[in-house]
Amino acid sequence: MLSRIAESMFWIGRYVERAEDTARILDVQTQLLLEDAGVDESQTCRDLLLIMGLEPDDAAVQLGVALSAKVDIDQVLRLLAYDMSSPTSIAAAIAAARESARRAREILSVPLWEVINTTYLSIPSGRFDGLRPPYVFQWVRERAALINGTADATMTRDEGWHFLMLGRCLERADMTSRLIAATSLSSGSVAQWASTLRACGAYEAFLRTYRGMETERAAAEFLLLDRLFPRSVVFALNRAEQCLDEMEPGSARAGFQDEAHRLIGRTRAELEYRSLADVVADLPEEMEMLQRTCAAATAAISRKYFAGAEAVSWKGVRQ
Repeated sequence: MLSRIAESMFWIGRYVERAEDTARILDVQTQLLLEDAGVDESQTCRDLLLIMGLEPDDAAVQLGVALSAKVDIDQVLRLLAYDMSSPTSIAAAIAAARESARRAREILSVPLWEVINTTYLSIPSGRFDGLRPPYVFQWVRERAALINGTADATMTRDEGWHFLMLGRCLERADMTSRLIAATSLSSGSVAQWASTLRACGAYEAFLRTYRGMETERAAAEFLLLDRLFPRSVVFALNRAEQCLDEMEPGSARAGFQDEAHRLIGRTRAELEYRSLADVVADLPEEMEMLQRTCAAATAAISRKYFAGAEAVSWKGVRQ
């Protein structure tokens, strides 16, 4: 497969997942501010910006406000949802997914191209800007599900499919870690974790798994380590490993020559075999390390398979 096509498929998977998961994170945080009057809005917004890789001072510059001014949730939504010029926004991710799809147009099915293009056209038409929370988050989740479902139903399981899935799984692991970090930095109560589980579509599956026993520890364990739930970090990392295996079957009898495979496999194994108490002792720090691994794996994949650079600017971890 041409490296240009492989790179485009990889970034379609990442951008669509990024838009969906950013919507999920914003949904949880806006619900928190609405439901709990005791929450400090300014601090919550600062934490949210940090989780998404934006320094509050940089955000203030982008917003055109004084550095000393408090950032409110409306300004955060502008940066992380609606602003096309902000590389961390939902709108920018959708536009980048469409551009990547245009580059790979010759191998995409007509239904897949149409659903990606139609989703993008809602942005320049002004329809996307007209949607307000929580409806905008629901719309993004529904469009992402439609794109992913169309890809699942119409794509041959060849190299293009594996690059698409690899991008989706790496982004999902990264963004689920951000959602977990955002929750742990807020109140971290049972109610807050329940909201996080609902945002991931995981609440019912969680209740069935833990027989209705809701605790903060159990919720974190489910989102991090459950091997059967598709949005857990371990599930996503395991699927990413499988995609790398499929792209180079039987490449080595011992060990891994592929740097991305080694990074992903080591991180997945450390999560699975370490004590849960060690992991949850400092969730924000552990999640930041996971984000660094995803960024390093992406760089290794780019060096090995891709000739160019299709990614828009994306600060994947706090510096």
